[in-house]
Amino acid sequence: MIRALWVALVGGVATAVLATQIVVANWLGLAMTDRVCRRNPTRSARIILWASGVKVQWEGLERLDGTGPRLLVANHESWFDVMALTASLPLGYRFAIKKELEKVPIWGAAWVACGHISVDRHNRQAALESMEHARQIGGENQNMLIVFFPEGTRSPDGALLPFKKGAFVLALQLGVPIIPVAVIGGRQIMAKQSLRIRSGTMRVVVGEPISVAGMAFDDRNALVDRTRTAIAAMRGGEGPTEAPTEAPRGA
Repeated sequence: MIRALWVALVGGVATAVLATQIVVANWLGLAMTDRVCRRNPTRSARIILWASGVKVQWEGLERLDGTGPRLLVANHESWFDVMALTASLPLGYRFAIKKELEKVPIWGAAWVACGHISVDRHNRQAALESMEHARQIGGENQNMLIVFFPEGTRSPDGALLPFKKGAFVLALQLGVPIIPVAVIGGRQIMAKQSLRIRSGTMRVVVGEPISVAGMAFDDRNALVDRTRTAIAAMRGGEGPTEAPTEAPRGA
């Protein structure tokens, strides 16, 4: 637990300082708000990864290059999945994550200020409004990358959960490609419902973009299946990942 306390101290202070910069800049209406919204989350994620002793290896990062709005769809089994992506994603992205995170002190206010997408899983109308917000972002920003975790929550054992359809309906509405991404190793760093953090290496594998050209709304289930199959193949299957091993005493 020593590592967890160290990460909480270093990462907490760094995140609080960087998030406060965003909140203050937004409150004052400063022109620098957009710049700190692009820069500060990356810095915060890299500091947390460093403090945790976590390295991230990317495969296929070049597939995120290009122009136009795109949807990145990834599996989710650890909070460190978000850190791994944020640390290296190209500038110009928005995450779509559960609305409850808005309540996190300082960080939640910074999240809202930077225009990320909050999805209320318990309110269908609010969820639809969030998707409309995402549609507007994708339509207005020519190089925007919108990031979804379609499982809706972290997998408790690493097995792929069923994918919710919101991201795929949005892709069809916008007519933009989906980029499947497999995030591997996060559960070994920090499993769901655990406070223990272990050092190690994560892998982020970016797959070939999936075009929605010629698809209609009725093709949404096929699009979900195709994306889920691609992510499963990159992570080595749909089943549970290896359970975290006990760290040495004092880790």
